[in-house]
Amino acid sequence: MTSYGAAVRMSRIFREKDGRTVMLALDHGMALGAMRGLERPAEMLASLGGEVDAIMLNKGILVRCAAPSLGAGIVLRVSGGATIAGPDITAERATTTVEEAIRLSADAVATAIYVGTANEVPSIESLALLADECHRYGLPLLAVTAVGKDLREKGFDARYLSLAVRVAAEMGADIIKTYYCAEGFERVVEAAAGTPIVIAGGPQMESDLLVLQTAHSAMAAGAAGVDMGRNVWQNGNPVGMARALRAIVHEGASAEDAASILRK
Repeated sequence: MTSYGAAVRMSRIFREKDGRTVMLALDHGMALGAMRGLERPAEMLASLGGEVDAIMLNKGILVRCAAPSLGAGIVLRVSGGATIAGPDITAERATTTVEEAIRLSADAVATAIYVGTANEVPSIESLALLADECHRYGLPLLAVTAVGKDLREKGFDARYLSLAVRVAAEMGADIIKTYYCAEGFERVVEAAAGTPIVIAGGPQMESDLLVLQTAHSAMAAGAAGVDMGRNVWQNGNPVGMARALRAIVHEGASAEDAASILRK
């Protein structure tokens, strides 16, 4: 049974009226450094905090760059420790405790699993044990079905994504972040066994319209929202892109209608 505390925290991430969310991913710096668009995270948080439902970020950026009046739910990333400069970006470990997440008033925590990699077993074990601890305190857990550097090979394959999503659901995730695939995404959603899915954006896409079409198609196939980063804050108009995604997720706008919002 979902605890009252968990229900309250989930309501700060997913809007109660439709059960959907527009989440902004700002956790990239832990592995990729100060990427273009994230050089000044405090400014990005100030401009986008009121435009999205929730933000995923690491503890240092939360403490140093986020105002208490941010206006968005907080999903605290609690795994990491491997960078693009190292031998294996999938070799993540726990970087934050549940106790620290609660102290920082996080509404949920996020960790990654790397299905099909050398770090499959430790990442899944970490997710399962973290789920037990989170549920003890009524803290929702988001599982990221990460693929490391194999995005093109695995990230858009419905069979692989269905496996990864089902593993996350079986191990106790309350929210699952995964990639959208053009063929068979309905099967991916079904594999989650009722766990809400939010889609990742991945690297910056070829066009703004493609970003919006991807979001619209994912929502039509049963996703509960989006959790995009680079396709928002590397856009020339980050606030406009956030508002366009919000129109798709919460208002059912078409990609074309959302594009007109972006152009304003």
